[in-house]
Amino acid sequence: MIRVFVGYDPREAVAYHALSHSIHQHASVPVCISPLMLTQLRDVYRRPRDPLQSTDFSFSRFLVPHLCGFDGWAIFMDCDMLMRDDIAKLWALRDEQFAVQVVKHAHIPRESVKFLGQPQVAYPKKNWSSVMLLNNSKCSALTPELVNQASGLHLHRFEWLPDEMLVGSLPGRWNHLVGYDVPNPEAGLAHFTIGGPYFGEYADCEFSDEWRAIRDDMLNAGQRK
Repeated sequence: MIRVFVGYDPREAVAYHALSHSIHQHASVPVCISPLMLTQLRDVYRRPRDPLQSTDFSFSRFLVPHLCGFDGWAIFMDCDMLMRDDIAKLWALRDEQFAVQVVKHAHIPRESVKFLGQPQVAYPKKNWSSVMLLNNSKCSALTPELVNQASGLHLHRFEWLPDEMLVGSLPGRWNHLVGYDVPNPEAGLAHFTIGGPYFGEYADCEFSDEWRAIRDDMLNAGQRK
């Protein structure tokens, strides 16, 4: 069973459900997907909203090891994504020598504003934490107390780990940044980080037609032959 936690923001509910559908559509093994909804995390997440926080899950993503009892492995991903390949292939990349594995982007945003007028903030290791393979027992520093109090940079730059060597690399196809990376038809996981096809201004971005096809398939209840 692959455990997947997806960031949830009510403003992007359609993105969460379309991503979940795309994961199941391609998966060759059982997958358990859990949304990180703040309304379901009130017992452990009490952090006040940061003015630079663009989504509800900016910091709650780091509760995944705690929610797993610091046991086994889990995947976290942002909701503004589209799975285009079997998630079992990503899961197979787990390496016990690492605490977390990510695509190590050298991402410097060009814009100052992204979707829904949210501020775009540049910082080292930006977007690394948007897809994480988490080796939960090696992430024991991520207690609810730390997640509720630590700075965003401390969390997103993995400064809670004792050694940066504990952050392993994933192939770029598992967090393809639409609008930044060179178009890649082999991308396994497309990330609409500036804004997804569900926003009018991004309706014609890379993989937008695929995203709409997944959404429409999800909504096609009772009409398949």
